[in-house]
Amino acid sequence: MSAPANTAQPRRALVVVDVQNDYDGGNLAIQHPPFRDSVVNVARAMDAAAEAGVKVVVIKQMAPETSPIFAKGSHGGELHPEIAGRSRDHYVEKTLPSAFTGTDLEAWLRANAIDTIAVVGYMTHNCDLSTIIHAVHMGFAVEFLSDASGSVPYANSAGYASAEDIHRVVTIILQSRFAAVLKTAEWVDCLKTGALPERDTIFASNQRALARNAA
Repeated sequence: MSAPANTAQPRRALVVVDVQNDYDGGNLAIQHPPFRDSVVNVARAMDAAAEAGVKVVVIKQMAPETSPIFAKGSHGGELHPEIAGRSRDHYVEKTLPSAFTGTDLEAWLRANAIDTIAVVGYMTHNCDLSTIIHAVHMGFAVEFLSDASGSVPYANSAGYASAEDIHRVVTIILQSRFAAVLKTAEWVDCLKTGALPERDTIFASNQRALARNAA
């Protein structure tokens, strides 16, 4: 159950997921990493992609007018100004967590010979996670910029988890199988140097944890 091999020279697209105003102090305010920090990294990734000739896809979550979040026609549902004001090569509206479900994203990526997607945006544990797993199942390699994303806390019948816990655990899980997890600055360096980000496996990740616990 090892990670899919990355290509020697990946043909990347940057997929910018749901960077909308409700996450910026609105009805679903991102807590960790803080939105004010992570959105700067989203913008940095978009600028670096444009400079490197990497295509940029912007995704927007859609919801009915009565929804408490991302309501159609609401300020909270609109793209954040940092993203809305930047150039993009493709735009996708979605109604479910994965950016692939019910959209033309897969067809557009394949038409542009993309084999690797770099995911930024919100939320780490919901739409990012869903999009990443979906992409892997379709044969794409994935990169995830952990400081250009974020989470919120949850409490429900299953228990409580802080935003920091959720974000940290999901990034560890992603690195173990589904994506190469790295910081925005590291990703920008990869674009400039051609270096490939580190990938891992379930087995190796587990073995390290067992060795750590035994120490």
